Amino acid sequence: MTLYALIGAKALYLLWAWLLSAIVSSWLSNRKGYGEKLGLATGLLLTFVGVIVWLLWPARADSAWKAEGPIPRRGGRRV
Repeated sequence: MTLYALIGAKALYLLWAWLLSAIVSSWLSNRKGYGEKLGLATGLLLTFVGVIVWLLWPARADSAWKAEGPIPRRGGRRV
């Protein structure tokens, strides 16, 4: 029974890592102006490689990445 518990814990950690990479890829692609769905797809299909892809992919000219920089301000946009 202990063997099954250890496999289950590893599987849970891998699931969390997979979902976290999908969340980060989605956020990065949205900030770069390509929409969340494209980033979500790359994050789910490519796991950690998807995050690296979106870090290296160039941002669109009218994106939040170009306007505010890679890390947004904490209070959001101020107009």
